[in-house]
Amino acid sequence: MNRRSFIVSLLAGSTLAACTSTAGRIGPNGLPLPQVYQIEDGDTADIQFRMLDSINALRQAAGVPAVELDARLNAAAATHSRDMSAQNRPWLFGSDGSSPLDRARRVGFGGRVLGENISESYETELETLAAWMNQSDTRAVILDPNARRIGFSWFQEEAGKLWWTLTVGTADTGALRPALAPSVFQG
Repeated sequence: MNRRSFIVSLLAGSTLAACTSTAGRIGPNGLPLPQVYQIEDGDTADIQFRMLDSINALRQAAGVPAVELDARLNAAAATHSRDMSAQNRPWLFGSDGSSPLDRARRVGFGGRVLGENISESYETELETLAAWMNQSDTRAVILDPNARRIGFSWFQEEAGKLWWTLTVGTADTGALRPALAPSVFQG
């Protein structure tokens, strides 16, 4: 009997120890505290293709054609993400006054820019996509039936804050054509 009591108390003690070891990760509301989503240098392709696959799954469900990653739009998105961090504000215009159209032209994109979604967060790319899908204006950019190319990139600050940019465009015709007015770009 003594041995059984000892084993039960040992198991109960180890269970309590396991519970208390995670208590530091639970907030005062009983929910897990957010953790910094740290992106490593070698994660770029995985993150971009995870986003591409997720966007195409959403587009397929909506009955619109799939999109492809475009290296030039990726470069424009990366430039804007870094610039938003430098400005410390999420908005669609660069510190030099550039619009999404200007940034796409600078990298030689010949299609039409349909829109740009941006975010300042500590969330993963898929959590950011979910937030964009919960807003009608940013969802419309993602599901635009004319879209054929996307650029997706980010800049992560030392403390972990992420600046995400998704630029959406038509197929590249090779000619630089004017896009929609800047007022239609969504954030």
